[in-house]
Amino acid sequence: MLIGVPQEIKNHEYRVGLTPASVRELCAHGHQVLVQRGAGAAIGLGDEDYRAAGATLVPDAASVFAQAELIVKVKEPQPSELALLRAGQILYTYLHLAPDPALTAALLKSGAVCIAYETITGPGHTLPLLAPMSEVAGRMAVQVGASLLEKSHGGMGVLLGGVPGVPAAHVVILGAGTVGTNAVQIAVGMGAQVTVLNRGIDKLRTLDHQYGNRIHTLLASAHHIEQAVLDADLVIGSALVAGAAAPRLVSRALVARMKKGSVVVDVAIDQGGCFETSHPTTHADPTFVVDGVLHYCVANMPGSVARTSTFALNNATLPHALALADKGWQRALREDPHLRHGLNIAQGQVTHAAVAQQLGYPCVPAEQLLG
Repeated sequence: MLIGVPQEIKNHEYRVGLTPASVRELCAHGHQVLVQRGAGAAIGLGDEDYRAAGATLVPDAASVFAQAELIVKVKEPQPSELALLRAGQILYTYLHLAPDPALTAALLKSGAVCIAYETITGPGHTLPLLAPMSEVAGRMAVQVGASLLEKSHGGMGVLLGGVPGVPAAHVVILGAGTVGTNAVQIAVGMGAQVTVLNRGIDKLRTLDHQYGNRIHTLLASAHHIEQAVLDADLVIGSALVAGAAAPRLVSRALVARMKKGSVVVDVAIDQGGCFETSHPTTHADPTFVVDGVLHYCVANMPGSVARTSTFALNNATLPHALALADKGWQRALREDPHLRHGLNIAQGQVTHAAVAQQLGYPCVPAEQLLG
């Protein structure tokens, strides 16, 4: 199969779909890989590294899209890339379609086969391709929030870990999934007071066994969320429903009652956000203020630690890329129900139930398109 890797063009996005090591693996399986010149240069993956791994370098994204049967990316295609997609072409990347009707409509019109990293499943209802970026984002959320609490960055001027005789900041984490558990690890390590809320008790039990009295755990009822958020210096939103829009856990009215100078880091923003006041921001202009509360809502947080993120992501995405290339998308999806869950759009149809329900499309089960 002919596989293409374009350079990412989303604002301050420096990750790349395939590393040279991944290219080498695909070439060893008999495939050809086209890489846009400079695709990995920003994170120290030079064109010569890709050439040595067996890739063919091409000058621009148009050359990649025009020739490749399988496009491997990191972020959802931007408008100029959408115009290059064609019917039957396989797009393998993060999509986050539920909060983005315009992107969904454009992908349907293209006729492309769109497989989303974030809805591919693993054993035990896990999301193994979302997990590595969730680990990065969860850890980043605390260090970003700690920086924003500094007065010079717009916060109230609180040191996250406090000092002797002065209390540490109170960090509230909404959701105990991969993002939340990684945020707990860093917040505890930095000496913060930590409260984590989750709708299911099992994950709270796990965190309690791990951290004991170093954290507080609460069931995520409306009452507990309100109490915790009003006392918080930093709130991290990490609730997730796979493929669907994130649940809105904090209303505009509740944000208005939060401490002035407190900070919100809404990691769930790529699925619409946990806060009613949230809207997507970029690394170039990452924050805004609502009712005295500083909001950070960058939709591609891991892009700012792009080298770490690229290698972590490739660890998870390469096996499925090999399956798609070796077998073709229909056979690969027939044989692997976990990969099949990643199919969001194909042949002008929405094939993921959560996306279809959120955006009002009929859902055509993937099995009907697999022969």
